[in-house]
Amino acid sequence: MENRERGSFKGSIGFVLAAAGSAVGLGNIWRFPYLAARDGGGLFLAVYIFLALTFGFTLLITEVTIGRKTKQSPLTAYKKLSKKWRWLGVLSCLVPFLILPYYCAIGGWVLKYFVSFALGNSEEAAADGYFTTFITGKYEPVLYMALFLVICSIVVFKGVGNGIERSSKLMMPILLVLVIGIAIYSLTISSTNEAGKVVNGIDGLKVYVIPNFDGVGLKEFFYVVMDALGQLFFSLSVSMGILIAYGSYMPDKVNLVKSVNQIEFFDTLVAFLAGVMVVPAVYVFMGTDGMATGPSLMFVSLPKVFDAMGVVGDAVGTVFFAMVFFAAVTSAVSILEAIVSSFIDGFGLTRRKATIMESVIALVIGLFVCLGYSVLYFEAKLPNGKTGQLLDIFDYITNNLFMPVISIATCILIGWVLKPKFIIDEATKNGEKFQRKGLYTVMIRFIAPAFLIILLLMSTGIIK
Repeated sequence: MENRERGSFKGSIGFVLAAAGSAVGLGNIWRFPYLAARDGGGLFLAVYIFLALTFGFTLLITEVTIGRKTKQSPLTAYKKLSKKWRWLGVLSCLVPFLILPYYCAIGGWVLKYFVSFALGNSEEAAADGYFTTFITGKYEPVLYMALFLVICSIVVFKGVGNGIERSSKLMMPILLVLVIGIAIYSLTISSTNEAGKVVNGIDGLKVYVIPNFDGVGLKEFFYVVMDALGQLFFSLSVSMGILIAYGSYMPDKVNLVKSVNQIEFFDTLVAFLAGVMVVPAVYVFMGTDGMATGPSLMFVSLPKVFDAMGVVGDAVGTVFFAMVFFAAVTSAVSILEAIVSSFIDGFGLTRRKATIMESVIALVIGLFVCLGYSVLYFEAKLPNGKTGQLLDIFDYITNNLFMPVISIATCILIGWVLKPKFIIDEATKNGEKFQRKGLYTVMIRFIAPAFLIILLLMSTGIIK
């Protein structure tokens, strides 16, 4: 009964596409381009790729291997490794539980803009105050959030093979084609700025990929490294229980190391292409001032860019937000699955009951998150110096506190308690090669926890 309820991926392709879909989310599309443009373009890219091959690989293969070794969800996997570390499983389950409601709220925003552009309302969507008016509404944000959640719930309800794997095999290729198509188009556009100079997409691409060392000393380079580390850490879906859950569905015959390498490649490729999509287009029509962090880039700057494109703006905007919608759904599905699998393993629920229960809970919490911009609006000063609303508080607690703690503890558990050989043996049990074995051992025991501690201290405002 338990195996039937849990399910499994039918092969490596389904696992890789599902895990890559989890990693390729909203953070890749709105945060990566901004950081790259701000942190020296090609300098940031080079640092990010280096960290992906070292730090990212270490955390990815650790969590996937824990899942496959234990065949358990994040809630119960750590307990199976060591009863003294069961608290880590509880925390790993709590993270996706808190993330899902506000991720669905943002997914609802994406759905709203997709509908607006599909109906030909690019001029309205680009108007000043459109985004603010929408999110401060009492009913529309809740409606779109609920609709987004229902779509994700249906996928998870259908199970691992018929739901997650099948939808990933459909959505991920479409997403990749759309990303490549928009990226190519972004390089072909041009505009005349206020100074009368013609600016084209290739000029924007240069801003994105050519390293800029102006004003970059040792201190500034350190912050570039930490920005790249933070982006990588959050974009790979580590410390959210997702990779443990997906790893538990991986057949033993699958080459684990090869699969993790493919996930790395997909995530880095889409993150890079997101920059090619966004930076040249924004640079052509709005210059460097158009680049902004967080939701304002996607929901304020880009609609203005699409509107400035003229007749084709509606079509390009529709395709863009369709692509973002696919990215949001694949990520949200993985977040929901991490919780559902924990309910199945931890409480013996059927998939149907677990999915319905969590969907109802997420809907209620999501309602409060949506109303946090209207009737429940308040401002709170966060430890990192930023001011935020209810959604920002949820995001800060999960991303800035819980997730670094989970990864640090996992590094200690695997690096010093169970020892790296625990992971290496599982990853090579079918005779596969683990070419980065020495690197993995050093990273999991020393470098990764040190970097994560610095990241945690910066997130909490202790290091500024």
